[in-house]
Amino acid sequence: MKIAKIVKSNSHIDYIGRVIDELDVADPPSSEDFGFANFVSLPLENDSEIIGVIYNSMLINPEYANFGPRLSPKPELGNFSPDYLNEQGFLIGILLLGTKLQSGKISQGVPHRVVPAGQEVFKIDREAVKKFHTDENNSLQIHYYSQVIAHAGLFAVPLLEAIIDELTSSGCSEDDKKRLDVLKQTLAWQRTIGMMRL
Repeated sequence: MKIAKIVKSNSHIDYIGRVIDELDVADPPSSEDFGFANFVSLPLENDSEIIGVIYNSMLINPEYANFGPRLSPKPELGNFSPDYLNEQGFLIGILLLGTKLQSGKISQGVPHRVVPAGQEVFKIDREAVKKFHTDENNSLQIHYYSQVIAHAGLFAVPLLEAIIDELTSSGCSEDDKKRLDVLKQTLAWQRTIGMMRL
């Protein structure tokens, strides 16, 4: 399901997409489709795709602090001013986590490609998320862990916890569940120590 288009970047792996709305498509995505820790795909022209995760959201509201008098109520603006557009919307922060090649091979880490402005962003299903986190030996992999810690800022720990919960509930093996549990305990410890420093 298409949920957004890339509008800018903060770095090579940190992109911002504008969520599509009823002005773009007849059936726009719901707020659950572009929520925190949802995995997304950015398809490339050679049938490979870049995989990322939503780690932030921002509200666009040009009317903020616009307290001047209105000549007409909002519903009537469409009649008196047909070119009036509701410019409110959502921006989502997308952290790139790796690449899925045309051959199906998964490569976690910093993608080599630069994502162009206007690139379409699609939400991926749970099965695709599981496949992205499975190596050739059918074991769980999260090689982008340090990438998230370095680039997601204050959202890094909650994001990793949400990803761990998603992977735990996706039917991974008992060994992988134990590894995820250890990782989650480590994150909880880091959060506790971080709050003690404040």
